[in-house]
Amino acid sequence: MEGDTLEDVTLTVLKNLTEDDLYIPPVKYEYLDHPADVQLHGWGDDLVEAFEQVGVAMFGYMTELEYVEIKMTGDIEAEGDDMLALLFHYLDEFLFLFSAEPFFIPRKIKILEFDRENFRIKARGYGEVFDLDKHPQGTEVKAITYSNMQVHDNENQHEVFVIIDI
Repeated sequence: MEGDTLEDVTLTVLKNLTEDDLYIPPVKYEYLDHPADVQLHGWGDDLVEAFEQVGVAMFGYMTELEYVEIKMTGDIEAEGDDMLALLFHYLDEFLFLFSAEPFFIPRKIKILEFDRENFRIKARGYGEVFDLDKHPQGTEVKAITYSNMQVHDNENQHEVFVIIDI
C-alpha cells in the first residue's frame, strides 16, 4: 500500500513445502502488442484466477518463470476505490516486492482474500529472490498504467487487460 517500506514487506522462507505450494497452475495469459509498451491479458474460470494470471504474466515478462523456484512466499495487500484501482494497486504492490531488496520474484500467485464490495485484496506470491546468475533478465517493468485497463467479470468471461510501462 502507499508508503510501504522494506519493513512492511513480508517474505517467508518455506520449509515444509506442500503439494499445493509447488503446484503451478496452467498458463492463462498472453502478451498483446502495444506501441512502446506491452498489454497483459489474463483470464480464468473466475475473476480471482484472472487477477492471479495477470500478476504472473507481469513477472513472466521480466524473466523466464521456469527458472524461478518456489522457496519462499511474499504477501501483499491492496485496495482501491473501484475494480480498476484494485487491479492497479494489486499489480503495483507486487511490482514493489520485486523492486525493493531482496527483489522477490514469484512464479505463481494465490489470492487469499478478494473483497469485491470494499475493493480489497490479499495475495501471496510463491517464488524466490531474483538472481541474475540464475534468472534470465527479461524486460524491466517500470510501472503499471490505467491506459485501456479493462476488467470483465461476466458469466462466461472473466478476464483483465493491463498495459505496463516498459
